[in-house]
Amino acid sequence: MADQDSAAHSDPLRTTTHPVVPRQFLPPGEPVFRGINKIGLWSLYLKEVRRFMKVQTQTVWAPAVTTLLFLVIFSVALGRGSEREVLGVNFVSFIAPGLVVMAMMQNAFANTSFSFLSGKIQGTIIDLLMPPLSVGELMTGIVASGVTRALLVGLAVAGAMLLYPNLTLQITHGWAIVWFGLMGSIMLSLLGLVASIWAEKFDHNAAVTNFVVAPLSLLSGTFYTIDRLHPTFQAVSMANPFFYVISGFRYGFVGQSDIGEGQVAVLAAAAGLGVLNLVLAVITYRVLQSGWKLKG
Repeated sequence: MADQDSAAHSDPLRTTTHPVVPRQFLPPGEPVFRGINKIGLWSLYLKEVRRFMKVQTQTVWAPAVTTLLFLVIFSVALGRGSEREVLGVNFVSFIAPGLVVMAMMQNAFANTSFSFLSGKIQGTIIDLLMPPLSVGELMTGIVASGVTRALLVGLAVAGAMLLYPNLTLQITHGWAIVWFGLMGSIMLSLLGLVASIWAEKFDHNAAVTNFVVAPLSLLSGTFYTIDRLHPTFQAVSMANPFFYVISGFRYGFVGQSDIGEGQVAVLAAAAGLGVLNLVLAVITYRVLQSGWKLKG
């Protein structure tokens, strides 16, 4: 018996020098990650970017061809468009910046409006809701991917337009190009995210695109200056946020805009778009946080 006790004490596998402490689990609802889940956020962003890059012919290069066709049609339809001057530049150089940023905004909307909608229809929405990502991280990753697609489309469209005869895209105010392009992309990315949460089928998403995004884009002064409109329609145009994005973006290339007199009006429009995007971000965050139409 003594030999068995001594053997037990001499067996290193049966000897415990420290007491076994049971594993402690966090209370329900207590976050595991402290601060920002950088790995999760980056993974979500890469997932969304790779999703549209797998079909880049449709998501990046096709918009460049479509926008270039817009340029050809309007310049030919108006006749000798390269010789007509608007805001001190020829007509094709006037409408080109507006077409670039319009394509950016429309594709930013298309990218984010597909994210949750496809998941709800295919039954894979759980892949976005279950990972350890906060509401802000989830929103940031999806919106950032929409802005990335908008940037790639903008570069592709601008590159295609440089091949057009008598068209010049000379940078006059770089800050305006960056700011208004970014604000327009973020605005439509946020709207697209809200639309994907609200929509229950692709027809709902198409309705928002056809009856909201497309009219606001085409009636935003892309192909004309608003001083040519009746005062009533001028007031309507001034209430359209797309107008400020397109006019401000054009200001970065042309050096003039129909927002108002001088650079002060352009700066005021830039600040207003920043406030609008902040409000949209808060609304989008609240909608995501509520789980509306996402959690059964």
